[in-house]
Amino acid sequence: MDTRQPIVLTVTHHDPSGSAGITADTETAASLGCHCASVVTAITVGDTRELVGVAPVDDSLLVEQARAVLEDMPVAAIKIGYLGSVENVHALHSVLRDYPDIPLVIDPDATLANKESLLAPPLWRAMCDLLLPLATLVAPNRREARAMAGEADVHDAQAQELLETGCHYLLLTGVPASEQQLENRLYDLRGLVREFRWQQLPPAAYGVCGTLTTAIACHIAHGLPVLEAVNRSQQFTWSAIADSRRLGMGRPVPNRLFWTCKN
Repeated sequence: MDTRQPIVLTVTHHDPSGSAGITADTETAASLGCHCASVVTAITVGDTRELVGVAPVDDSLLVEQARAVLEDMPVAAIKIGYLGSVENVHALHSVLRDYPDIPLVIDPDATLANKESLLAPPLWRAMCDLLLPLATLVAPNRREARAMAGEADVHDAQAQELLETGCHYLLLTGVPASEQQLENRLYDLRGLVREFRWQQLPPAAYGVCGTLTTAIACHIAHGLPVLEAVNRSQQFTWSAIADSRRLGMGRPVPNRLFWTCKN
């Protein structure tokens, strides 16, 4: 069996515009020399301006998709994005507990189309209880970390609370460092491992967090240690954002194949 191109399994939604979700993850994996297998968790309705509707797949269908891939292919890493329902969290947990040796990277988006969704709190609680204990790395942004770590009110304490669920690393993204810079912070159970500062690139592109976490999964699949995977993945994502293209009437889309356009 040819394992020179590692297989990464992405478990997330389908975005019809290709800005985020399965299509974006497939582009990222291909750009980084991986084959992307995929499990669709939800069908969305939207364009480059906004997502206006989400229909989660049935939990039994999610299980069937995941097991079909995992029983057939030597998956080197798994990335989880939007899941869409508490039932799907439970269903995915029932599958992943059978594969404890596969590195798992989580982008914990629970509010895909509706930032005030009433589903978000129970969905985040289910993820904290069932999925974070299995994770190699979880990468929440500031808002997600604050929502998931309900007892903590500062970044370091939020990171520690989430790490205590059992995940090995936490990458907190999008912390303002200055007017022109954002900071990402990598933690493990001992505390802060490293801070990364990046120039803020207006306008905000769509699908950024998913690109970052998929890139991390790809670099881990290639055998890189977590710190190096995080470092390289941020550079890849920053370059994709810097080369964003306005393909529709809304936000620009990161060019995850930016390197193919260079002379």
